[in-house]
Amino acid sequence: MPKLEQETSFRSQLSFWEAIALSIGIMAPTAAMALNGALAAGITGSAVPLAFLLATVAVGLTSFAFIQFSRYFAHSGSSYAFNGIALGPRAGFFSGWALLGTYLAFTAASIAEVGSFFQALLADFQMQAGWLPFAVIAGVCIWLLAYNDITLSTRLTLVLEGLSVFLILIIAGAILFKGGASGHLTLVPFIPDGAQLSLVGSAAVFGFLSFAGFEGAATLAEETRNPRRTIPIAMLTAVVGTGLFYTLVTYAQTVGFGTDAAGIKAFAASTAPLGELGQHYLGGVMATLINAGAVVSAFASALGTATAGARLLFSLGRDGFISERLGTTSRRTGSPYLALAVIMVIAFAVVLVWSTAPEINGATLFGYLGSIGVFLILVAYILTNVGALRFFMVRRLWSWQWCIPVAALLVLLYTLYSNIYPVPAPPNNLFPYVALVWLLIGLGIIIASPALARRIGKSLEEQEGFSKAREAREAASGEAETNAAEAANTTQVATRAGVVEERQPEAKTRKPQSAADEAATQGAADADEASADAAGDSESES
Repeated sequence: MPKLEQETSFRSQLSFWEAIALSIGIMAPTAAMALNGALAAGITGSAVPLAFLLATVAVGLTSFAFIQFSRYFAHSGSSYAFNGIALGPRAGFFSGWALLGTYLAFTAASIAEVGSFFQALLADFQMQAGWLPFAVIAGVCIWLLAYNDITLSTRLTLVLEGLSVFLILIIAGAILFKGGASGHLTLVPFIPDGAQLSLVGSAAVFGFLSFAGFEGAATLAEETRNPRRTIPIAMLTAVVGTGLFYTLVTYAQTVGFGTDAAGIKAFAASTAPLGELGQHYLGGVMATLINAGAVVSAFASALGTATAGARLLFSLGRDGFISERLGTTSRRTGSPYLALAVIMVIAFAVVLVWSTAPEINGATLFGYLGSIGVFLILVAYILTNVGALRFFMVRRLWSWQWCIPVAALLVLLYTLYSNIYPVPAPPNNLFPYVALVWLLIGLGIIIASPALARRIGKSLEEQEGFSKAREAREAASGEAETNAAEAANTTQVATRAGVVEERQPEAKTRKPQSAADEAATQGAADADEASADAAGDSESES
């Protein structure tokens, strides 16, 4: 294999479980349940599980566009490639830039969160230490793991997050077994009164944000076996499975604190609801284990976002952004090592610089950076659903399905609006503007660099054309093999029956071979025609 090809391509080696690990790792369900349920309780009272159930439906609508795109395109650029093909290279770059900002913000946020959770874990043992040293150590470990073979980081992510989820399920099971605070289970959290129902939509925003990162598996498309089947199933399974987990755990939290006024107040005021419930229902040891699980979950999340961000930046670099060296991989590990280095250096710089601000700690920094990342990922989600509408409707691949991304757009716009108005208290009111500055930088880059847009357009044209041509060749090859097999079977049957003479099998054997050649020749012609059509379609769109 030529050196250049070896350095600019991934190894196709991942399975379904390794692909889904990245989506689950970025969503970090343990970290989400550590606080988001309490935040929702402060808005909607006991109807928290209903809010998360509705959020699951909303995210399911949003994920439909990503799932459909992933059935057609296997590209590590995710939204960058999807929208580049559907809306043109400039829109594709802008989408990728928004998603890249999300992964940068989430990586730095999760590194800070590791330090914060580890600081809390030490407090359980009557030990005190600052959060920053642990955050830096975690960041170095994440860099080393992400540099190594992708199978190591994805499997480790799945194991770490799986262990912490298992601990939470133990607590939830104990609460449900004991009937919660009242001693018996109730459906009240799913049947709110009129006042609560009016606030469920607002509380569902916290549920929706708990799913941020479900699309992470799409960045592994070029490294996954049979990606057009595996990646869509991985994303769908991640959304549905995590949604059921969120609904179950928030229900257990709600009944665990109690559905009366005092219980709701305690739930909403809790800064560590899982730890408090673990200590109350299972003892102090479980509370300590939950804190350890939170550290593990935050670490897995940072590893996942660094992995996804590096692959997205790799795709941009491969198409000419900044330097083509960003689009190279390590010949030893297969990782996009230069793109990963950029992601980690920026993440370290953000954490170290912001840590010097007065009255800042790991938890606060996590909240700040997470808020910025959420604004950016909502923009990427909105553009991807718009792109799906255009791509699939123009090609008449959808009939009634258009209503799904339309509903998703309504949900996304409402979520974006809810995070902007009413205007949050300082400094949260500044975060939308920070996200806007990042988006304007990306917009300026692609407008000021028409050569970059042309390179992106050409690369994506080749991607789409190659996909169609390969499908045509595979279909032609399969048809040729089928014809040859059928002819061979016919010859064997005729020989056993004694119907043909001694030389007839040879003649019949040559005949199916001729049919195979004819099918293969026709398949190659179809492939060339499909490739030309694809290139023409993409050129007209660009």
